Amino acid sequence: MEPMPKANQFSADTVEQKKKSFEMPHIYVILFVFSALAAVLTYIVPAGQYDRIPGPNGRITIDPNSYQVIESNPIGLVDFMLAIPKGLMSAGTVVFFTFVIGGMFMVLRRTGIIEVGVDKLTRKFAHNTIVIIPVLMTTFAVIATLIGTQELALVYVPVILPLMIALRFDSVTAAAVALCATTAGFTTGVLNPINTGLGQQLADLPVYSGMLLRALAFAAVLLVGIFYVTRYALKVRNNPELSLMGDDAKEKEKRARYLHGADETELNATTRQKWAALAAFGFFGLLVWGVMTQGWFMMEMAGLFIIMGITVGLIAGLNTTDICEGFNEGFRDVLVGAMICGVARAVAVVLEDGQIMDTLVYGLGNLVGGLPSVLSAIGMFFAQLGFNFIIPSGSGQALVTMPIMAPLSDLLGVTRQTAVLAYQLGDGLSNILYPTSGYFMATLALAGVTWNKWVKFFLPLFAIWIAIAIGFLIFAQFTQWVG
Repeated sequence: MEPMPKANQFSADTVEQKKKSFEMPHIYVILFVFSALAAVLTYIVPAGQYDRIPGPNGRITIDPNSYQVIESNPIGLVDFMLAIPKGLMSAGTVVFFTFVIGGMFMVLRRTGIIEVGVDKLTRKFAHNTIVIIPVLMTTFAVIATLIGTQELALVYVPVILPLMIALRFDSVTAAAVALCATTAGFTTGVLNPINTGLGQQLADLPVYSGMLLRALAFAAVLLVGIFYVTRYALKVRNNPELSLMGDDAKEKEKRARYLHGADETELNATTRQKWAALAAFGFFGLLVWGVMTQGWFMMEMAGLFIIMGITVGLIAGLNTTDICEGFNEGFRDVLVGAMICGVARAVAVVLEDGQIMDTLVYGLGNLVGGLPSVLSAIGMFFAQLGFNFIIPSGSGQALVTMPIMAPLSDLLGVTRQTAVLAYQLGDGLSNILYPTSGYFMATLALAGVTWNKWVKFFLPLFAIWIAIAIGFLIFAQFTQWVG
């Protein structure tokens, strides 16, 4: 008969088992708790509002001197019950776009052109696989810093995901290449009209002034991001067991589909597949033209992708049923991510309906105003970092906060140029951390990466990026940077 375990052994084993059994709550649970906390705040935080006035380019902004306390409007049970449905309706564009892009890329997969393209690229980079990461990240970052569309990560991920798997990386690597690169470019915004241009307009600064320091910040943030992502990718390639995807069933399916040796039979495109691939490139060229010259955004891109999926599918030889089922399969794959986009929006819906959003902005302004002058720029950064949780839109955050932060910076001895930089860094860096960021959660859904796993990957880089941001803000404060 085996001896009974000692009491201390049993206790230690039990504790260890409990530690291993702990798991981060599901993202739905986390967002529901945030919404509930926001509802509770409507009973504690006084309701208030700023007057809205026409701003740059006809956008509505706020009058920073008009804040007033109004009658309290706490969120009741019925209002709270409606928060998630309202959030889904409010985030409808992002939700719809996520479904469409998931469906379109599934149709492209059914044509076989993605597998053929991945096979060609895998063989090309077979002996120098790591070069692909800095090349892709630099390209994505430059595009984002010029036109300011972080949302293009939604387009990049489905394209590069098969390649990353084929090169013996993982889905986290694919998500990181797209998200970290676009964030580095968008955040530092050398010529970004969404954060730099609008922020400087609201602060009464020459548009795109201060380009040199922003370019240096762009280089620093991007280089650190490339090093961090490359280091993780090499670790996964050398030892797949170290991948954060672990025993994920869908990850295994991706590896079975795309991972093969260079000695296997090379895939060659049929004539119809070649024409379909040319048509796909033509559609992507049209997408770039529309985004850069016509102001296209998610609705226009979604419409283009529907036409693209149908056209490319027909050219490749799919029948209409194959195309429709391809869309359906893609819709199913991104269902959770699309729903998360709407559920996350419920937090802001509760704060807006409870009329405490403006009160939170007013409070953050007063909090920053109470800091010593040497810390004011850093305080602005952290205020913007916190506020981005409830207003993840770059332009939306600028319109709400910059009319307050710009005149406040004059009183604190911080240049307006520095105040804009604090807004840019605070808004941009957290866009790929907070679950309330719709496009970010949709991108993770397309990559098949859960938010919990992404946080585990991204938090160390986020901390490094914050340190870099603080360093640039301290420099700007001490030099009284005006551009």
